[in-house]
Amino acid sequence: MPNPEPANLNPYLAARREWDERYGNLITRARNWRFAAFLALGIAVIETGGLVALAMRSKVVPFVVAVDNLDRVVASGTADQVSAADDRLKRAALVQWVSDWRTVTSDGVAQRKAIDRVYSMIGRGTPAQVQVSEYYRNDPPYKRAQTQMVSVDVKAVYASSDKSWEVEWVETARGITGDVQSEQRWKGSFTVAVNPPSDERLARVNPLGLYLTNLSWSKVL
Repeated sequence: MPNPEPANLNPYLAARREWDERYGNLITRARNWRFAAFLALGIAVIETGGLVALAMRSKVVPFVVAVDNLDRVVASGTADQVSAADDRLKRAALVQWVSDWRTVTSDGVAQRKAIDRVYSMIGRGTPAQVQVSEYYRNDPPYKRAQTQMVSVDVKAVYASSDKSWEVEWVETARGITGDVQSEQRWKGSFTVAVNPPSDERLARVNPLGLYLTNLSWSKVL
Protein backbone atom coordinates (compact mmCIF):
# COMPACT_ATOMS: atom_id res chain seq x y z
CA MET A 1 0.00 0.00 0.00
CA PRO A 2 1.55 3.36 -1.08
CA ASN A 3 2.58 5.81 1.57
CA PRO A 4 0.18 8.75 1.96
CA GLU A 5 1.45 12.12 0.76
CA PRO A 6 2.64 14.37 3.60
CA ALA A 7 0.04 16.92 4.46
CA ASN A 8 2.52 19.78 4.42
CA LEU A 9 3.99 18.95 0.91
CA ASN A 10 4.89 22.18 -0.90
CA PRO A 11 2.64 22.60 -3.99
CA TYR A 12 5.64 23.84 -5.99
CA LEU A 13 7.65 20.73 -5.20
CA ALA A 14 4.67 18.54 -6.13
CA ALA A 15 4.34 20.28 -9.51
CA ARG A 16 8.08 20.00 -10.10
CA ARG A 17 8.00 16.26 -9.38
CA GLU A 18 5.10 15.79 -11.79
CA TRP A 19 7.02 17.72 -14.49
CA ASP A 20 10.06 15.53 -14.00
CA GLU A 21 8.05 12.33 -14.19
CA ARG A 22 6.00 13.31 -17.25
CA TYR A 23 8.53 15.18 -19.35
CA GLY A 24 11.90 14.03 -18.12
CA ASN A 25 11.95 11.03 -20.43
CA LEU A 26 10.95 13.16 -23.41
CA ILE A 27 13.75 15.62 -22.70
CA THR A 28 16.25 12.80 -22.36
CA ARG A 29 15.14 11.22 -25.62
CA ALA A 30 15.32 14.56 -27.42
CA ARG A 31 18.84 15.10 -26.11
CA ASN A 32 19.86 11.66 -27.34
CA TRP A 33 18.39 12.31 -30.80
CA ARG A 34 20.27 15.60 -31.05
CA PHE A 35 23.52 13.88 -30.12
CA ALA A 36 22.93 11.15 -32.70
CA ALA A 37 22.15 13.73 -35.39
CA PHE A 38 25.34 15.70 -34.70
CA LEU A 39 27.35 12.46 -34.69
CA ALA A 40 25.91 11.42 -38.10
CA LEU A 41 26.61 14.89 -39.49
CA GLY A 42 30.21 14.70 -38.34
CA ILE A 43 30.70 11.30 -39.99
CA ALA A 44 29.18 12.61 -43.23
CA VAL A 45 31.53 15.61 -43.25
CA ILE A 46 34.55 13.34 -42.74
CA GLU A 47 33.48 10.99 -45.54
CA THR A 48 32.76 13.90 -47.89
CA GLY A 49 36.19 15.35 -47.21
CA GLY A 50 37.76 12.01 -48.06
CA LEU A 51 35.87 11.80 -51.35
CA VAL A 52 36.87 15.34 -52.29
CA ALA A 53 40.51 14.56 -51.56
CA LEU A 54 40.28 11.37 -53.64
CA ALA A 55 38.69 13.28 -56.52
CA MET A 56 41.44 15.89 -56.41
CA ARG A 57 44.06 13.16 -56.68
CA SER A 58 42.29 11.34 -59.53
CA LYS A 59 43.18 11.94 -63.16
CA VAL A 60 41.25 11.67 -66.41
CA VAL A 61 41.80 8.36 -68.18
CA PRO A 62 40.47 8.25 -71.77
CA PHE A 63 38.07 5.41 -72.59
CA VAL A 64 38.84 3.86 -75.93
CA VAL A 65 36.24 2.16 -78.09
CA ALA A 66 37.35 0.69 -81.40
CA VAL A 67 34.76 -0.23 -84.03
CA ASP A 68 34.92 -1.79 -87.46
CA ASN A 69 33.42 -0.46 -90.70
CA LEU A 70 30.01 -1.79 -89.66
CA ASP A 71 30.14 0.17 -86.38
CA ARG A 72 30.63 -3.04 -84.39
CA VAL A 73 32.76 -2.73 -81.25
CA VAL A 74 35.89 -4.86 -81.59
CA ALA A 75 37.68 -3.69 -78.45
CA SER A 76 37.14 -1.23 -75.62
CA GLY A 77 38.51 -0.17 -72.27
CA THR A 78 40.41 2.60 -70.53
CA ALA A 79 43.61 3.75 -72.17
CA ASP A 80 45.72 2.19 -69.43
CA GLN A 81 43.98 -1.15 -69.89
CA VAL A 82 44.05 -1.31 -73.68
CA SER A 83 47.46 -1.57 -75.26
CA ALA A 84 48.06 0.73 -78.22
CA ALA A 85 49.97 -2.15 -79.81
CA ASP A 86 46.86 -4.37 -79.89
CA ASP A 87 46.47 -5.49 -83.52
CA ARG A 88 42.67 -5.41 -83.24
CA LEU A 89 42.76 -1.72 -82.44
CA LYS A 90 45.23 -0.97 -85.21
CA ARG A 91 43.08 -2.88 -87.68
CA ALA A 92 39.91 -1.03 -86.66
CA ALA A 93 41.69 2.34 -86.83
CA LEU A 94 42.99 1.62 -90.33
CA VAL A 95 39.54 0.54 -91.52
CA GLN A 96 38.10 3.84 -90.31
CA TRP A 97 40.98 5.84 -91.77
CA VAL A 98 40.72 4.33 -95.26
CA SER A 99 36.96 4.83 -95.24
CA ASP A 100 37.33 8.49 -94.24
CA TRP A 101 40.10 9.04 -96.77
CA ARG A 102 38.33 7.61 -99.83
CA THR A 103 34.68 8.42 -99.10
CA VAL A 104 33.01 11.16 -101.13
CA THR A 105 29.73 12.55 -99.84
CA SER A 106 27.45 15.43 -100.77
CA ASP A 107 27.16 16.32 -97.08
CA GLY A 108 29.76 19.06 -96.73
CA VAL A 109 29.89 18.88 -92.92
CA ALA A 110 30.38 15.11 -92.93
CA GLN A 111 33.07 15.43 -95.61
CA ARG A 112 34.93 18.06 -93.60
CA LYS A 113 34.87 15.89 -90.46
CA ALA A 114 36.14 12.90 -92.43
CA ILE A 115 39.08 14.92 -93.77
CA ASP A 116 39.85 16.18 -90.27
CA ARG A 117 39.93 12.60 -88.97
CA VAL A 118 42.25 11.63 -91.82
CA TYR A 119 44.81 14.31 -90.93
CA SER A 120 44.54 13.55 -87.20
CA MET A 121 46.13 10.16 -87.92
CA ILE A 122 48.95 11.35 -90.20
CA GLY A 123 52.43 12.00 -88.82
CA ARG A 124 53.36 15.65 -89.26
CA GLY A 125 56.15 16.21 -91.75
CA THR A 126 56.03 12.62 -93.01
CA PRO A 127 55.72 11.36 -96.62
CA ALA A 128 52.15 10.34 -95.80
CA GLN A 129 51.21 13.96 -95.19
CA VAL A 130 52.58 14.96 -98.58
CA GLN A 131 50.91 12.05 -100.37
CA VAL A 132 47.46 12.61 -98.86
CA SER A 133 47.61 16.36 -99.45
CA GLU A 134 48.48 15.76 -103.11
CA TYR A 135 45.61 13.29 -103.40
CA TYR A 136 43.09 15.83 -102.10
CA ARG A 137 44.58 18.57 -104.25
CA ASN A 138 44.45 16.52 -107.46
CA ASP A 139 40.98 15.07 -106.82
CA PRO A 140 39.07 17.36 -104.40
CA PRO A 141 36.19 15.47 -102.80
CA TYR A 142 34.05 18.62 -102.72
CA LYS A 143 34.35 19.01 -106.47
CA ARG A 144 33.83 15.32 -107.11
CA ALA A 145 30.69 15.33 -104.95
CA GLN A 146 29.01 17.59 -107.53
CA THR A 147 28.66 14.64 -109.90
CA GLN A 148 29.05 11.47 -107.81
CA MET A 149 29.34 9.97 -104.34
CA VAL A 150 31.70 7.19 -103.30
CA SER A 151 31.19 4.63 -100.56
CA VAL A 152 34.02 2.45 -99.24
CA ASP A 153 33.82 -1.18 -98.13
CA VAL A 154 37.04 -2.47 -96.55
CA LYS A 155 37.40 -6.17 -97.30
CA ALA A 156 40.66 -7.11 -95.59
CA VAL A 157 43.28 -5.67 -93.24
CA TYR A 158 46.39 -7.63 -92.32
CA ALA A 159 49.86 -6.91 -91.01
CA SER A 160 52.84 -7.56 -93.27
CA SER A 161 55.29 -6.58 -90.49
CA ASP A 162 55.19 -4.95 -87.09
CA LYS A 163 54.97 -1.50 -88.75
CA SER A 164 53.40 -2.23 -92.15
CA TRP A 165 49.83 -3.10 -93.03
CA GLU A 166 48.01 -4.14 -96.19
CA VAL A 167 44.41 -3.03 -96.78
CA GLU A 168 42.03 -4.13 -99.52
CA TRP A 169 38.80 -2.27 -100.22
CA VAL A 170 36.05 -1.73 -102.80
CA GLU A 171 34.86 1.72 -103.86
CA THR A 172 31.34 2.06 -105.23
CA ALA A 173 30.67 5.27 -107.15
CA ARG A 174 27.07 6.41 -107.54
CA GLY A 175 25.57 9.27 -109.48
CA ILE A 176 23.52 12.04 -107.93
CA THR A 177 20.36 9.98 -108.57
CA GLY A 178 21.86 6.96 -106.80
CA ASP A 179 22.63 4.84 -109.85
CA VAL A 180 25.82 2.77 -109.65
CA GLN A 181 28.45 4.14 -112.01
CA SER A 182 31.38 1.89 -111.13
CA GLU A 183 32.84 -0.56 -108.61
CA GLN A 184 36.59 -0.62 -108.26
CA ARG A 185 38.87 -2.77 -106.11
CA TRP A 186 41.87 -1.12 -104.47
CA LYS A 187 44.84 -2.23 -102.40
CA GLY A 188 47.13 -0.12 -100.25
CA SER A 189 50.26 -0.49 -98.14
CA PHE A 190 50.53 1.62 -94.99
CA THR A 191 53.45 2.23 -92.65
CA VAL A 192 52.41 3.21 -89.13
CA ALA A 193 53.98 4.40 -85.91
CA VAL A 194 52.52 4.42 -82.41
CA ASN A 195 52.88 7.44 -80.14
CA PRO A 196 50.34 7.27 -77.27
CA PRO A 197 48.63 10.62 -76.53
CA SER A 198 50.11 12.67 -73.71
CA ASP A 199 47.12 14.93 -73.05
CA GLU A 200 43.34 14.92 -73.33
CA ARG A 201 43.26 17.00 -76.52
CA LEU A 202 45.31 14.44 -78.45
CA ALA A 203 43.36 11.58 -76.85
CA ARG A 204 40.13 12.98 -78.25
CA VAL A 205 41.29 13.09 -81.88
CA ASN A 206 43.57 10.04 -81.89
CA PRO A 207 43.06 7.93 -78.74
CA LEU A 208 45.38 5.13 -79.88
CA GLY A 209 48.21 7.40 -80.95
CA LEU A 210 48.42 5.55 -84.28
CA TYR A 211 49.97 7.63 -87.07
CA LEU A 212 50.54 6.87 -90.74
CA THR A 213 54.01 7.79 -91.91
CA ASN A 214 53.99 6.43 -95.46
CA LEU A 215 51.51 4.87 -97.88
CA SER A 216 51.00 3.67 -101.40
CA TRP A 217 47.91 2.42 -103.19
CA SER A 218 46.85 1.08 -106.56
CA LYS A 219 43.80 -0.21 -108.37
CA VAL A 220 43.39 -3.98 -108.54
CA LEU A 221 42.76 -5.01 -112.17
